[in-house]
Amino acid sequence: MSKKIACLITEMFEDSEYTEPAQAFKEAGHEVVTIEKEQGKSVKGKQGEATVQIDQSIDNVNPQNFDALFLPGGFSPDQLRADDRFVQFTKSFMDEKKPVFAICHGPQLLLTAKTLEGRDATGYKSIQVDMEYAGAKFQDSEVVVCQNQLVTSRQPDDIPAFTRESLKLLG
Repeated sequence: MSKKIACLITEMFEDSEYTEPAQAFKEAGHEVVTIEKEQGKSVKGKQGEATVQIDQSIDNVNPQNFDALFLPGGFSPDQLRADDRFVQFTKSFMDEKKPVFAICHGPQLLLTAKTLEGRDATGYKSIQVDMEYAGAKFQDSEVVVCQNQLVTSRQPDDIPAFTRESLKLLG
């Protein structure tokens, strides 16, 4: 059954952390909807390898209309978490126990939403201490699946495991 996946993304995302999972989700028959401040805008990856067209503005989306949330890394999550609209959108997926897929710096949105306390999770090495302060049980592994809801990974090398576990949760 096809699922609708919200992807919060803006400038300087980590190219492969968006392109590879998004491609796998689409090949499995799921829909990936990119969300940023401005619908129709193009955002560029920090490696300069990918450009993503934004499908929807954060002002025009409702978390209830999505089955899962995808948070690619790079500098994108840090920029987005400065805007409460993106933080509240992220928090609603965690509160509703919907699948959330966060890689590298993606968990920064989960940190700001205060949703990692007591959760098993991983992320990029530079945010490990932040995650621990937030109460996450940090694990240095390629992929961590928590409570059959949250999938986290550390870096681009982990994309195959991240994608595999995310697809399992999507069914």
